[in-house]
Amino acid sequence: MMTGESDRSPVYSYMENPSMVDYPGHLSAVFFLSGCNFTCGFCHNATLMGRKRKGISWDELRDACQHFKSDWVDGVVVTGGEPTLDPHLIDLLDFFKGFGFKVKLDTNGSQPAVLRECIAHIDSCAMDVKTTLEGYPELAGYSQTGNIEESIKTIIASDIEYELRTTVIEGVHTPATIANIARLIEGARRYRLQPFVPRDNLPDPHFRGIARTSPELIEECVRAAEPHVEEVLA
Repeated sequence: MMTGESDRSPVYSYMENPSMVDYPGHLSAVFFLSGCNFTCGFCHNATLMGRKRKGISWDELRDACQHFKSDWVDGVVVTGGEPTLDPHLIDLLDFFKGFGFKVKLDTNGSQPAVLRECIAHIDSCAMDVKTTLEGYPELAGYSQTGNIEESIKTIIASDIEYELRTTVIEGVHTPATIANIARLIEGARRYRLQPFVPRDNLPDPHFRGIARTSPELIEECVRAAEPHVEEVLA
């Protein structure tokens, strides 16, 4: 029991098999926390949006970590949902550190004060920059865009490994949109542009019918971002 309040950890679920893509350079275990304060209609983890759900026990989590260690896993990805909404996130990060894992945190950037506290407990961070600040209320259902800007500045100023990333959606993002986002993250070391992939279970039916992002649009967006950041990945 880590928090002194419950035998339940913040982890709602985890991928049974290690991942080779979620934490570049590491064979990683991916752990999910439930609950999110965004309402993105294109979210691929929509089952983890909304209300907080009961986590697995710390004992079960410990067993899972021991199993992953025996499978040569050397990194952990803490994702969601939005992990920074959980009051016991630091306990969880330190728990993983206790196994010798490198720890990567995925965040939407809505909780800059929590993110600042997390920096000393993680090795890597990935923040989704959904769109321009003006577009957040419509696309993500979130209007406190000053928090997004503050989190970006916190990550860029940190000494940890990081990447800022945007899912490029046909009809939502244009090269001009990406150029404006790139100005927002001016000087970032790494900016990743990833294609939108439609699924039948996306929360907003509108996004289920949008085509996968074309390679041509991704290439145009890469060119639009390149003047503003050190490295653009796609």
